[in-house]
Amino acid sequence: MSGDEISLTLPADDAFHSVAHLVLGGLAVRLDLTFENLEDLELAIDALLERSTDGTDVTLLVRVLDGELQAVVGPFDAVRSELEEGGEESLNLRRILDTVCDGVEIVDRDGGQWVELTKRIETVGNGKR
Repeated sequence: MSGDEISLTLPADDAFHSVAHLVLGGLAVRLDLTFENLEDLELAIDALLERSTDGTDVTLLVRVLDGELQAVVGPFDAVRSELEEGGEESLNLRRILDTVCDGVEIVDRDGGQWVELTKRIETVGNGKR
């Protein structure tokens, strides 16, 4: 299954966030992911989708790589500044993403800021994948 990619573009409306959950849930079943992995991914994606307040569509791209998932979410106008504000003790976007993901990067492309999340995956049947 390595190398698979799913791309989903959602309206900024909160009502469509459940579609992202549906796609992630289907992928989790296909990959036999642990509930904890699925929950972490949903929390990270939700934290980012909540930042889309300017009415612009948001794209979620999920790639299945060898032993990990990569989710790319964007575009955003000012997510970089939000990720950089606050200290280590504050409950901010950076702390949430760092807690549930193994890697968080911001990339500028197509006139916006995109967040790349990396999550090592474990399967239910055989532990680490």
